[in-house]
Formats: sequence, C-alpha cells, structure tokens
Amino acid sequence: MRIFSENEMYNIDQETMEKIGLNNGMLMENAGQAVAREIESRIKKNDKIIVIAGKGNNGGDGVVIARILKERGFSIELWMSHKGGSVAEDAQRALKIYENCGHSYKIYEENEEAFQISLKKSTVIVDALLGIGTKGKVRGPYRNIIEEMNEINKIIYAVDIPSGLNADKGEVDVAIKAHTTFVIQGAKQGVFLFPSANFYGGIKTVDIGIPSSVIEQNSYVKRRWSKNEVLSSLPHRDISSHKGTYGRALMIAGSENMPGAAVLSSKAASRSGVGLLTIGIIENIKSIIGSHLPEAMYNLHQSHQGMLSEVKDYSSLQLDAIGIGPGIGRYKETEKIVEEILKQQVTLVLDADALFHVKPHLQKVKERRFPTILTPHPGEMASLLDLSIKEVESDRFEKSREFAQTYGIYLVLKGPFTIVTTPSGEQFVNSSGNPALAKGGSGDVLTGMILGSVLQYENVQKALSNAVFIHGAIADQLVASTHSPLDVLATDIIEGISPLLHELYREKEYSTGY
Repeated sequence: MRIFSENEMYNIDQETMEKIGLNNGMLMENAGQAVAREIESRIKKNDKIIVIAGKGNNGGDGVVIARILKERGFSIELWMSHKGGSVAEDAQRALKIYENCGHSYKIYEENEEAFQISLKKSTVIVDALLGIGTKGKVRGPYRNIIEEMNEINKIIYAVDIPSGLNADKGEVDVAIKAHTTFVIQGAKQGVFLFPSANFYGGIKTVDIGIPSSVIEQNSYVKRRWSKNEVLSSLPHRDISSHKGTYGRALMIAGSENMPGAAVLSSKAASRSGVGLLTIGIIENIKSIIGSHLPEAMYNLHQSHQGMLSEVKDYSSLQLDAIGIGPGIGRYKETEKIVEEILKQQVTLVLDADALFHVKPHLQKVKERRFPTILTPHPGEMASLLDLSIKEVESDRFEKSREFAQTYGIYLVLKGPFTIVTTPSGEQFVNSSGNPALAKGGSGDVLTGMILGSVLQYENVQKALSNAVFIHGAIADQLVASTHSPLDVLATDIIEGISPLLHELYREKEYSTGY
C-alpha cells in the first residue's frame, strides 16, 4: 500500500490531468465507479443508503457513487451539503449527469430536519462530504452534518478520508467515525497517525488508473510493510556458510541498576541471527548476564557509580556491527564511550541512553560513512529535535524524513505504526503490533533484534523493517493465543522469536519453493 501526503496527491492529480490527459472529470468517474463496486460488495438490496456529498471533488465522487448504486437497483438518497451554484465545476458536471439519468437529490441547508429523519431510517451512510484539503476546525454546515452522522450510530463508508480529518497530521477537531474508508490510489499519512487513525476503521485501497510513472515522479516512497514483504525478503543461509558469515557484533548495554537491559538486548540479538556476539558490560554484572547467555563472549568495562566508565579499543574486536544504549545510564563518562563508538567503521545501532548522549555529537553522526541506525521512541525523538512529543506525533512522517536526510541515518521511530526511514527519505510503515508492547524492556528486545538482523541482510531497510514487523507480530501472536494485552513481558517476546521465524520460513518454503 502506497502512502501519500496531501501535496503529493495534488501534484499526482495535476500531472495526470496535464501530462497524461486524464481530466478531473474522468478521475472523478473512475473513483466513483471503483468505490461503488467496493460498497456494492458490502451491502444488501434491502439496505437504505444515504450518500452525503460536499461541494468539492470528494463530493463529486459521492455523486458518481450514488448514481452507480442507484442504477444497480439500490435504495439511494443523495444529499448535497450546498446548493448547486456553490459546487465545484466537475462535481456540478457529475450532478448534471445524475439528474439526466432521471434521479433527484436533496440539499441539506434547506432541509436539516428532513436530513435527520432520513439518517434515522438509513442502514448505511456514504461519507463524501470533505476531502483531503481540510485544515483546522470544521465549520459551517459540515460540523453539524458530521456530528449528526456520528450520533446516529450506523455503518459509515468514507470516501478517501473520513470527513473532518487532516490528511497529513494526526490532529482531530471533529470527524466522521468510519466503519471502512476507501482510500483513493493509496492511504494518506493521517491513516498512520494518532488520534486520526482511530477514525478510519478498515482501510481498502481503490485504484483509479493513475499511471505508476506519475506516482513515482511526484512522491517519496512511502509504503506499508506487511507480512508479504517480510516473506519475500527473508535471508537465505548457504549450506557452506559458518558463524563468521553472519557477523561479529558487540552489544554495549546494562548497568548495575539495569542488568536486565543487557540480557534482553543481547539475547534478542542472538535469537535474530548474529554469528558471534560480544557483550560490553561492567565487570560486576557479568555473572548475571553470563547465566542467561553462555553462548556470548564478553568485553568487560570498568564502572563508576554502577555505570560504564571505560573507553575501550573497540577496533581490535574486528566487528561488523555495534549496538549501544539499553540501560547504560547517563553518566558523563558514558558519553565518551558513545563518542568513541561513533568513530568505528562499522554499522551502528543507537538506542535508549545512547540517544541522550549522541545529541551533542550529531555532526559526527552526519560525517559517518557506515550505516547508522537510531531507534527513538517519541519522547527521545522530541528530545533530539527540541520539540514536544505532541509536535512529533502529529507530524511523524515529515519529522522523521527531515532528520534522517539531514544526518544521513536510518531512523526507526517507534510506536504504533513504527516508521523506518532511510537516509534518502524512503519510508516504510510497520503493520504489526499491539498495546501489549507497551511494557518496559520491549524496546531493548527490538534493539537486539535490529542488531542481529542487520548482519543477515544486504539491504539495511529490509533488515530494519523485518525486525520491527517480527517484533510486533510476536506480540500479536501471543495476544491471539496464550496472553492478554496486559501480561506480555519482554522475555515473552524473545521466546517468541524462534516460533515465529520457524513459521515464516515454513510459509516461505511452501509459497516459493525456497
């Protein structure tokens, strides 16, 4: 599923009309026809259906939908929000065709009480009131119509975007609470932002015939990453390979107060495929870590106040990747370790406390020539950008892209719909996971999974997206089988890595002959 911003969608439409020759009326007809087919597959002949159309292009789509469904024998009432004179040109043309077919419609601003009566009698509502151009507070008759539609508690199908929502941001004033939204050509960014994501219901993409070349030339790559992408990109192991083939990694993690962070991140890295793992920890927690990971080697550091305080010669370890951050603390001497790690000519994964320490050294991050991966949650991202969490969460796509491109990094912005952004600005939105992951330690597990994964793939983005998907899919599997959203622990996620990988590889084998 492709994902678009408002401006990208406008540019795509404009080029489709000007250079390809598909005019706005044709696109409107295509959109209406495509959505009508989807709605027809979901309704019954005895349903009483109201289509409420606004005065813009989204309303024009609604008029086409009403005409198609009426011609196919369904009980349709078309309501326009405004009189014909204020309706956009192409929507007026669609309305004229509707009338020429012998159909009539009603106008809300002249018949508010009658509209309420019709709503109560209806079984299905089609929302084609407002499109992707909505900004700020919803005013005029639109606000009243939206509130009345939500109050009636009927099935609502939204066309492209639930009326009232901002296409690009997560903020919501008042908006339609849809049962299903039929997104035109691709989802808009707000589908994956909160609280607006709560209003879309199910998502179904409808293709209206826009050429792929136009889409590629007028938008960044933004895609939803799902199980199909995971299956097609799982790494293959040659029969002649050995432990060195799958990478030498160092995980620097843990402290006296947080030894578990080292256990969780390191064990997850081992379960995710790393060939040889060394754990960088303070000496006095080795016995704790060692009892959980007898397979690992150790790089012991001196400590101060229970935290890492010794800069080592990491280049002597002949590493391929380093992960650093979970549980290391925010002691000033620990910052020197992070600074030294930035000099290493290997792939880096920075998480948790390492993100706190790296902020003063972002110019050094920018100068690196090896892949650098930052994995902040929204609070950490807000700190890196000197913004509020609300500002980050309402504009996750743009903030992620700007940061990743500025510093030449891979950014994994965690949360519901985790976004993986590449240095070139391509973005991939995760489709797995649930609130069971809102538990201490789950981020440490993901850090380890990412460290293990980047050593298995030639393509860093695929490694990151797959690690994020598998992390979330394990939580989904646990909640669907033996756990509730309340009781899943980070250790449960680690224990779920092997069964899920087994399942994925078996499915890949049957589907591709791998």
